[in-house]
Amino acid sequence: MTVRGTVLEAERLLVGYAGAPVCGEITVSVAAGEVLGVVGFNGAGKSTAARTLAGRQVPISGDVKVHGLLVNPDAVPFRREVSAVFDEDLFFPSLTVREHLLLVARGHSLPEPEASVEEELAFFGLHARADVVPESLSSGQRRRTLLAAGLMRPASLLILDEPEQRLDPVMREALGRRIRTMADNGTAVVLVTHDPQLLRDTASSCLVIDDEVTLGAPDAGAAIIAGSR
Repeated sequence: MTVRGTVLEAERLLVGYAGAPVCGEITVSVAAGEVLGVVGFNGAGKSTAARTLAGRQVPISGDVKVHGLLVNPDAVPFRREVSAVFDEDLFFPSLTVREHLLLVARGHSLPEPEASVEEELAFFGLHARADVVPESLSSGQRRRTLLAAGLMRPASLLILDEPEQRLDPVMREALGRRIRTMADNGTAVVLVTHDPQLLRDTASSCLVIDDEVTLGAPDAGAAIIAGSR
């Protein structure tokens, strides 16, 4: 039975490719308002785990549930509740940054889509590039555009795969505050990160991905990240 307030549950989850697991078995739950940091050495399986939790990859075994229902990325209720940002996410090549964000805002029925887009452009420092197509953006600007699209839409579960990539220190700090505010407002967050400070600033708990998966405190996870550099 789903515990009241629990948003995401993984039970005896094995993730990997062609039937071969890339890490140990995962059992974890994330409640509304909690931030689960996910850390581990390069190649440990963090992104594979995140993709499986987001419904983008089929598990080898075990279950993933959101609000008590098995993950189904084709189902409207799942897509309404879950926002995920991964590095390989794609753009429509003929739409500008502003048009991409307006499409997201209107598609998710934000009450004032134009105003919401302007807020995201300002937050991510994209106003000067708002009217160009994705191929005209730097890699950092593309990353900020993906994050803007993922953060602006309503969702009860937010999954972020190394969102700090290609962000400057000031933007990383601002992103950390944004994630923490979203959690304080009730969003459940899964955050894969290599940034120990971002982990300390946001996470309620920390999942260490390795041959054996363990759950611990953010400071322990931050120490693992620092030791892996």
